[in-house]
Amino acid sequence: MAKKIRILIAKPGLDGHDRGAKYIARALKDAGYEVIYTGIRQSPQAICKSAIQEDVDFVGLSLLSGAHNELFPEVVSLIRKEGGDNIIIFGGGVIPNDDISYLKKKGIEAIFTPGTPIKDVINFIEANKSRISH
Repeated sequence: MAKKIRILIAKPGLDGHDRGAKYIARALKDAGYEVIYTGIRQSPQAICKSAIQEDVDFVGLSLLSGAHNELFPEVVSLIRKEGGDNIIIFGGGVIPNDDISYLKKKGIEAIFTPGTPIKDVINFIEANKSRISH
């Protein structure tokens, strides 16, 4: 039997609004993925540690506070430094269109803004699952 795809959903920084992250986590679980939700107000270091310890395939970061240009790249950098080169990292939340290209250059592979259908997130995961090593 093939290993289930493991996805960590995390809320970096001081952002306490987690409705969207909980929705994504639940929808991905309902779609058959193994999902770990870290809860709110996580440091980039704690997110990295969880991603490595849980041996996840994807990390989804959610942020509404406006600190995405600092926190998302920091999470990517820490995960890469800890050997998580095969972990695919995506983001979501209230992120201005002007910031998306910067985040992609920093290693965030996709950005999902409010109102994005869950099917788009699932399509992204399915399109990239061949890149993960099991």
